[in-house]
Amino acid sequence: MELFQILKENAFWVIAIGTGLLGTLSGVLGSFAVLKKQSLLGDAISHAALPGIVLAFLLTGQKSPLILMSGAIVFGILGSFMVNNIVKNSKLKTDTALGILLSVFFGVGMMLLTYVQKLPNANQAGLDKYLFGQATTLMEKDIIIMVSFLIPSLLLVLIFWKEIKIMLFDREYAETLNIPTKKIDLLITLLIVIIIVMGLQTVGVVLMSSLLLAPAAAARQWTNSLSKMLWIAAIIGAFSGISGAFLSASESKLPTGPIIVLIVSLIVFISLFFAPQRGLIARYLKNKSQKKKYTHE
Repeated sequence: MELFQILKENAFWVIAIGTGLLGTLSGVLGSFAVLKKQSLLGDAISHAALPGIVLAFLLTGQKSPLILMSGAIVFGILGSFMVNNIVKNSKLKTDTALGILLSVFFGVGMMLLTYVQKLPNANQAGLDKYLFGQATTLMEKDIIIMVSFLIPSLLLVLIFWKEIKIMLFDREYAETLNIPTKKIDLLITLLIVIIIVMGLQTVGVVLMSSLLLAPAAAARQWTNSLSKMLWIAAIIGAFSGISGAFLSASESKLPTGPIIVLIVSLIVFISLFFAPQRGLIARYLKNKSQKKKYTHE
C-alpha cells in the first residue's frame, strides 16, 4: 500500500494514535518499574490479566471491552497484591514471587481459555486475540478511553513527582521525610496495571511487558536524569507504536503488536551499543583509553 494512501485511511490514524498513546504512557510508567528493579512486575500483571478476561466473559457471556478490561484490572491488582504478600510473609525474593505467579496465572488463563473455546457458543470467538493482541480492532471509542486514562495518569505523576523521585532513589530517606512510600508504591502499581490492561487489545498478554519495559531500558542508556529518562522513554514508546502501526498498514500480513515490539527491541539494542556514556562501545573506548594512559605513565 502506498504511503499517501495509508495516510488517507482513517483506520490507520485510529491505530497509530492508539498505539502512540499506549507507547507514550508505557514508556513513562515502565521507567518506574525499571528503576524499582521490578521488571518482572509488568510480565506478572499482564499474564495475571488473562484469567480475569476469560472469567469476566464466563460470568457475563459478553465480550464488551469494558467488561473484559474490568476483569483484567481486578486480576492484575490481585496479582500484584499476592506478590507483595508473598514477599512480605515468606523468604522468597520479589523476582522469585513474580516468576511463580506469572506462570500460575498464565497457566490458569490458558486452561480457562481452552475450556471457553470448546463451549458450544459462537460468542466466545476472538478471545484468543488477547494473547498476542489485534490492533486492527481498535476503534475511536477505544482512543477516547485511552485518553481518559492517559491524562489523569500523567497528572498524578506530575502531582507526586517529588515524592516518586525521592522514593525511587532513596526509600529510607523518603520515609524519614514522612512520604507515604506504601501509598506511592500502590499508586504506581495501579497505574501500571491500568496501562497494561489498556495494551492487551493492541499488543497482547505475551508481548505487553516488552512494550512496558523496553522503552525505559533504552532510555536509561542515554541519561542519568530521571526527568530526561521519562521524556526519552515516552518518545521511544510513541515512535515504536506509530511506526509499528505504519509498517503493519503498509503490509497487511504483518501483525501490529509483534512489529511494535520488534521496533522497540531494536532501539534497545542500538542504545546498548551506541549510547554516548553507558553504551558498550563508549565504555570499551573509555576503558581502552584509560589502559593506554596508565601504560604510558
